[in-house]
Amino acid sequence: MPTIHPDFLEPLWIAFSALLPEYVDTHRYGGHNPRTDDRLIFERLIEVVFNGLSYEKAAVKEASATTLRRRRDEWVELGVFGELKMITLRAYDKMFGLDFSNLSIDGCITKAPNGGELAGRSPVDRGKGGVKRHLMVAGEIPLHTVVTAANVNDSTLLADSLDGLEPFADLLPEPGDITVHLDAGYDYPKTLKTVEERGYRYEVSKKGMPLQAGQRWRVESAHSWFNQATVMVRRRERKATIFAAWVQMVNALIVVRKIVTKGWYQYRWEGRPEKFKRAWGRNTARRIATALRYR
Repeated sequence: MPTIHPDFLEPLWIAFSALLPEYVDTHRYGGHNPRTDDRLIFERLIEVVFNGLSYEKAAVKEASATTLRRRRDEWVELGVFGELKMITLRAYDKMFGLDFSNLSIDGCITKAPNGGELAGRSPVDRGKGGVKRHLMVAGEIPLHTVVTAANVNDSTLLADSLDGLEPFADLLPEPGDITVHLDAGYDYPKTLKTVEERGYRYEVSKKGMPLQAGQRWRVESAHSWFNQATVMVRRRERKATIFAAWVQMVNALIVVRKIVTKGWYQYRWEGRPEKFKRAWGRNTARRIATALRYR
């Protein structure tokens, strides 16, 4: 079983399974072997993404490494990982509301030892292969990620990051009510003009000045959540489409985890743990309770 807590894994699977089309055996004699259960494949792919197992090590008797790769490619082609991310974000907005008034954007460089598409020389790792995630969060919730080579400057991807708001056009407040929080890497007149042209306000750390925190800590925190998945720290997938799918899956799990932990105090559902500390630990429960009390 994956090491993700069942209270997080189960709702993620329910949402994911609802996106899968019904399988139709096209063999004219119906002679194929029985299709491996989607739930088993999903759990083995979770092991690949979050625990960093190779497909060979994640394989079991009922699902070989080839089967895992084939089903992965099938789901990537269907686009279910992107739809999963959108479903979880919409669910969070419906339950708690996404804070579009405060957007934070920043990049994070990680390793790509196998190279592949979108990998480049890392400026912080002696020129070794690396990738960069340009992440935008609304409040504390990750919304959109742009993946590039590690040597691409953050400021050149600001427009692409802000384009991630388009699927949420029906939820956005007036442009003047949106503030974009940026670090000193975006402190260029041409870059900031991109924000102004969209009608958004901005708060940017100035170059040569002591670090000004503001709301930027939220995107840094979100990057740390992404890096809890091994595949986000050391990218082994060479194809950009597959890595993008894993980014979307990790994003969806982060949102599901936020829904469950925050919803525990506000909602009741069948199977809800009697005591929060049993499911997530006493210290985690105390921190979340304090955050909700003073937010």
